[in-house]
Order: sequence, then structure tokens, then C-alpha cells
Amino acid sequence: MIMQRFVDREEELTKLREAFRKNALVIVYGRRRVGKTRLIIEAIKGFPHIYHLCKEEELHETLKSLSIKLFRITGKEKFIKRPLTSLEEFFEEVSEGVILVFDEFQILARNYPRVLGLLQEYVDFKIKGPVVLCGSSVSMMEELTEYGSPIYGRKTLSLKVKPLEFFYARKFFPRYSLEDSIKTYGAVGGIPEYLLRFDEKLTPEENIRKEFFERGFLYSEAEFLLRYELRDLSVYNTILEGISYGHRSFGELRSLTELDGSKLSRYLHVLVTLGIVKKETPITLNVRARAKRRNTRYSIADNYFAFYYSFVHPFKEEIELGLIDEPWDNFELNFNRYLGFVFEGIAKQFLLRLNTSHELPFKFTRIGRWWHKNEEIDLVALNEREKRVLLAEVKWKELNEKDVKRILQDLKRKSELLNLEDWDKTYCVIAKKVQDKESSENILVYDLDDFTLLEHRPSSSGRATS
Repeated sequence: MIMQRFVDREEELTKLREAFRKNALVIVYGRRRVGKTRLIIEAIKGFPHIYHLCKEEELHETLKSLSIKLFRITGKEKFIKRPLTSLEEFFEEVSEGVILVFDEFQILARNYPRVLGLLQEYVDFKIKGPVVLCGSSVSMMEELTEYGSPIYGRKTLSLKVKPLEFFYARKFFPRYSLEDSIKTYGAVGGIPEYLLRFDEKLTPEENIRKEFFERGFLYSEAEFLLRYELRDLSVYNTILEGISYGHRSFGELRSLTELDGSKLSRYLHVLVTLGIVKKETPITLNVRARAKRRNTRYSIADNYFAFYYSFVHPFKEEIELGLIDEPWDNFELNFNRYLGFVFEGIAKQFLLRLNTSHELPFKFTRIGRWWHKNEEIDLVALNEREKRVLLAEVKWKELNEKDVKRILQDLKRKSELLNLEDWDKTYCVIAKKVQDKESSENILVYDLDDFTLLEHRPSSSGRATS
């Protein structure tokens, strides 16, 4: 059995507990294994509650289970002697102030759609305490609160639980070096259960070999998750593998998949909604320009899926046959290059934390990538009101003083392409290791030693936009 560990989620806990005090209808959703149930269990501590995990079963079995839970919270033996005969009866019998939690609610809603109407009536006229509907089918849970659903407009809080940021994911491996934590985060991202699959007594590479290439739990998890949410798995596989190979524009993906534009847009929209793919435009573009397809790039947002489609899916046949020499050689050859992309995401989290703690020359309100034709800047952070900009290059390598000067010189050249002539500019280099590191008034230089100083600082979520 995997040891449970609760990390981070302070902001989510606060929101849930505030909602509980208002007799609210709360929707909690997110992909499987992201930690939704553990978050709810932490949140309901100290509150009277009924927690029910919805299963694929006949309604009478669900009612029998709910009867036992009513007996436990009320002590009334009538629920044992004569179990409930309907969900209407259950809602009538709920005690005042009790939190109702339906986990994997999409199963109950699919098998017994009438429950949505009963919930509408309960929330509108009979509510006695908060109701929490939790689900792992992101698409279905979002549909439950859309226009036309019986519970549309009735939720007080909708909480999408996201993977942990790097600085929290690192807490799962206190004995790992920062570099080893980055390797781990690059392979499994911020999903708590995936992090718990890694054994800290082994190196990240040994864990990766065991879990992916020797067909451990994480080997089959990606396609299991996709089957849980999607149809046309072969098309999604083609899109995700194509993005992992560097086909990032809409036109490139259309050529690769041979889908017409409207169909490809729908597939990409689903992947973006699920949080597997992210859609980006240059950070400096206005709203109208950002809406155009030619300005858009797609990338795999989730590190677990990015790793799987970079190193595992292309070699599934060999791995299934136990012939792992070629896939393993490919991993060893390309993993460090792959970590360069992972490190860019971590560097963004690092700058967001510095922004929160007021340790940058100015407080930015937006951060993201910038590109134009063949020119790119890894991270650009803007404060449009003050007309101040920070431009950063991120390098997953060791740099000497000469390297830093060359990068800064090129960064200044590229900054002239942003049409921000009258803006105050700060230039930044973030690397694995920098020799003779020095910063000045408008030049910032950071490496992993600086990341270590931030490990126990508060999260930056919600403070700036991308």
C-alpha cells in the first residue's frame, strides 16, 4: 500500500472551509490521482459529515450504504432495521449541519440521472448543510454545471484541483538533491500518487526504468487516463506524440493528423480543457492578435504526459516485448535535453515566487513566452501600467562568466524586437549552475542555489497571469 502524504493545498483548504460555513454547493474536480479525495478529507475534519464514494452498483446497494452512514452519524437504529428506499428519503433524513460528500459523483449521475433534479430541489428548498460533489471525469463534471443542467447556477464554489508545483512536489523527496528532484518532477510532474511511486532509496533514473521501461504502474497509466476521458484514442495519441516531437503550430498538427481545421480544433480544445495540453501565444500580443491561429503554439502542459509521449509511447512495441535496450538508450541520450523544457517551467514558478515576495525590481502582472518568426525569449514578465519588463533566458547547463555575457548580449538584441522602446527593461539569466554569479541594477543571474532559498516560501498561485 502506498503511504499517504498531504502536501500544500492551503489555499484550497481555506476556500473549502469557508464554503462549508455557508451551506454551499461545492464542485471539486480534477484528473484522477491528483489528490482531490485527500484534500476533501482534510477539509471536512472537525465538521459532521457523510462521505460516500459512488460506485458502479445498483441503486439499492447505494441506499444500503447511505443508510449505514446515517446510522453512524445519528445513532438511529431505524436505518439498520429498514434501510432507505430512495434518494429522496436520504435527503429528507440528513441532519442539520451535516456536510454531504459524493466522491466520483459522475458515476452516480450517469447511472441515476434523476439525482441531479433531487439535488436541485435539496439545494433550493431543503438544504441543511453543505454539499460537495467530487469527480475525476473533468469533462463530465464541467458539464454538470453548464447551462441546461438542473444544478446550473447553484454552485457556490467550483474548485479544479491541479497538480502540485515543483517546490511542493520536492517535499516528497527530502533526501534528493535539487537536481534529482527536477529529474523526478520532469518524469511524473506534480501528481501526488505518481510521486509516491518513486522510491527515494533509488536514483531518479532507477525509478524511471522500473516504473516506465520495466512496465510498472506508470507505464500504462497515461492511456488508462485518456481512455477514461476520451474516445478516438488513436487520434489523441497522434496529436500528443506530434507535439512531443516539436509540431507545435496548428498548421503543423493539421498536416500531421490530416484532420480538417474544425475537427482538430475540437480535439485540441478537449486536451486543453483536461490540462494535458496548453495553448500559448506571445505574451506581448493584444487580445485580437492572440485569437489568431497563426500566433498560437501548443505544448504538453503535464510533465507526466510529456515524458510518456517523448520516451515511452514511441517505443511501446519494444517495451511490450521486453526489449528495452533501444528505448533506454534513447532516454539516456535525450533526457537532459528534455529537462531543458522542464526547467523553463520550474524557472517560471521561481520567478512567480520572487514576484510574490517582492524580490524583483518591480511586481509583474503577466508572465509567459515570446516569439516572432525564428526569434524566441524563454520568459517575459510585464507590468503594463508601469511600463516595465523582465526578459529571461533559461539554460539547463553550467555557465561561466563568458557564457552569461553572451546570453545577456543576445537577450538585449532580441528585446529590441518587442516594440517596447520606452519601457524599463531588466535582463535575467537562470541556469543550473553559474560560475562567479553577479547581479546588478538591471541584470539578474540565478542558479539552483537560489532555488534552494525559496523552498519554504509561500506559493505564488493567482498572483500573476500567463
